Amino acid sequence: MLPVLLVVDDNLTNLKYISTQLADSPYVLKLAKSGAQALQIASLYPPDLILLDIEMPEMDGFETLARLHKYPRLSRVPVIFLTSRQDQDTEVRALQSGAKDFITKPFVKSILQHRIDLHLRIAHYQYYLEDTVKELEDNLVHSFAELIECRDVDTGGHVRRTKDYVSIIGEELLQRKLFTSELQSGELPLITRAAPLHDIGKIGISDVVLLKPGRLNAEERSIMRGHSLIGANILEGMFKRSPTQSYLRYAKQIAECHHERYDGKGYPHGLSGEEIPLCARIMAVADVYDALVADRVYRKAMSHEEACRIILEGRGTAFDPRMVRAFEDCLEEITAAGKESYE
Repeated sequence: MLPVLLVVDDNLTNLKYISTQLADSPYVLKLAKSGAQALQIASLYPPDLILLDIEMPEMDGFETLARLHKYPRLSRVPVIFLTSRQDQDTEVRALQSGAKDFITKPFVKSILQHRIDLHLRIAHYQYYLEDTVKELEDNLVHSFAELIECRDVDTGGHVRRTKDYVSIIGEELLQRKLFTSELQSGELPLITRAAPLHDIGKIGISDVVLLKPGRLNAEERSIMRGHSLIGANILEGMFKRSPTQSYLRYAKQIAECHHERYDGKGYPHGLSGEEIPLCARIMAVADVYDALVADRVYRKAMSHEEACRIILEGRGTAFDPRMVRAFEDCLEEITAAGKESYE
């Protein structure tokens, strides 16, 4: 695919000139005559690079760039400022605002094209490095979570399946435009990355309790419930040491609150309704469903139909009704993801 360039200038003559100069270049050009129009186009069709005029009425280039950076999908798109200003203060401000480069008008075509190609290559390499590091991190998280999970011989694949279920339910909520302030498209991948760590606190639970073949007594249930706070404390420490890893913030919330109930009868804090973090409300449905359809040391797996009946009956009591509705609406995808994990 050809790189997409968004050119923003309030002067139509300048827009036409730039598009003419780059007409024979290997780019797809999109044109915007204002900052507001640029934001609208970029949010719908994220470009690979933006050429942005500074001096524009209503919303100048600096404000446009600041607003672009508020969109998670656009915050990494390289921006080159184009301006007739040649003073040092403007150049310094442009670079401090987050622009990758600064080109004065009138520009030389070969220089402009060279700068565009350079920043496209740099951005591509940066994305590659970031994706590689993310993949390594995710593999480590999965391996660590599965290592903890392996202590319980009957929960194989639970980490992978619940992560898939969280992603599927979250996508359904996005499609239905629910929780728009909490569940933006950039947040769901972080919640999905965090999901495998939901039971990390079980590392602090004795095998005598964790692997007991049969129902737990009151004391043992109390010990087992402690895994929520143990996990939250572990993940809070990890987040403090690595504050740039935003998914750890969600991981802490999930580990701590995925056993809370919508009616306030869960643990460890007895939270209810929207006091429970959204990510934990999603995880609660995914976790319970997978636990029901899998063998445990104290019981055999339930059928898919029986597990679904229990989830649906928990609407408004154990679970947020909107999570149950999303679960119900994407059952086919959830079933397919579960089967794939068992194969």
